[in-house]
Amino acid sequence: MPLSWLRLRLAVNGLRYRYLRKTGGVSKPEALSLEITRRCLAHCIMCNIWKTPPDLPELPLAEWMKVLSSPIFTNLRELDITGGEPFLRRDLLGLLEGICGLKGSHCQALRSVAITTNGFLPLKIVEVIREAAPMMKERNIDLVIACALDALGELHDEIRNFAGGWRRLQESIQGLLEIRDAHKNLVVGLKTTILPNNVDQLEDIAAYAEGKGLFLIISPFILTDNRFDNLDCKEVLQFHPGDIQKMIRFYEGGRFQWDYHRQAMIRFLKGGMMIKPCSAGFNYFFIRSTGDVFPCSIKNLILGNLRENSFETLIRSPAAKYFRKGAGRFPECRSCTEPGLERYSLPFEGFTYLSYSFKSGKENFLQLHHHMGLDKYF
Repeated sequence: MPLSWLRLRLAVNGLRYRYLRKTGGVSKPEALSLEITRRCLAHCIMCNIWKTPPDLPELPLAEWMKVLSSPIFTNLRELDITGGEPFLRRDLLGLLEGICGLKGSHCQALRSVAITTNGFLPLKIVEVIREAAPMMKERNIDLVIACALDALGELHDEIRNFAGGWRRLQESIQGLLEIRDAHKNLVVGLKTTILPNNVDQLEDIAAYAEGKGLFLIISPFILTDNRFDNLDCKEVLQFHPGDIQKMIRFYEGGRFQWDYHRQAMIRFLKGGMMIKPCSAGFNYFFIRSTGDVFPCSIKNLILGNLRENSFETLIRSPAAKYFRKGAGRFPECRSCTEPGLERYSLPFEGFTYLSYSFKSGKENFLQLHHHMGLDKYF
């Protein structure tokens, strides 16, 4: 794709985004997160998902397929499947099979499906992915597996409060890498949450990821009464000034390759406020396992439930318009360090990414563009 054409598209996207922001209008979703369960094996110190009552209802497979069959998802490019622990769902493979079936009809633009896992169910993980990877390759869908790794060795088990977790995670990673050798559409990486406990291991974690050919998503913990329900962890997780300096040195060093997120994190750590474009509520939405729909996984603003209203009705509601008009200016936005949001926000918001293309130079820009997988949005 010629850079000149890409820049033109970004300019057009920028104008459209500002019109939608002013009017509260919405676009067809391009990215969607499905929290298919809140059940989890780990009892992580930075997350209270595991405290969710065990009898909380979950949408069955048939209802998830009904949701994804809506005409509103014809522009869907990226689907994230998360939890809790997604591999606790016995019908996870059935969900992936159903998604493949929709690629030829309802979700024709779909380019990638990402699953986040703690890696504590190695046999189940390898079994499902061995079946899913070739099936998705036939549909031209990348299958991205992000394994949660918060430290090396015993410290990982302490953070996750799960004995033997490190060993199980290694088994999962090794099994996934063997599948990746045969199926190039399988992308395997790590997702690390920075805490006071592991801030001294950031370089080692990055070296571990590089040594195994894994992508690395690494950013500080997020406090929210929505996604992680962890506001009561604030005092325990508080960073000291020395911790912040260690993070700045890490992001300024040579180990971290995701340049745009690097710069955003350095500005945040030095200034205390996150400033970056966000298109949550415009082309991205988060759906809880109960069917509750949110314009953002961080801010606790429920648009409604899919068992009572259609997805399209909910994202066009007054509550959704209210969110879009204030997106990026809510208190939660100013401390949001979620790196995944940039993948769909940068192309959609347009102007920030357009400016970055000139400042960084053609070679660096295109390298970042492909590294982040942003080509799927054009």
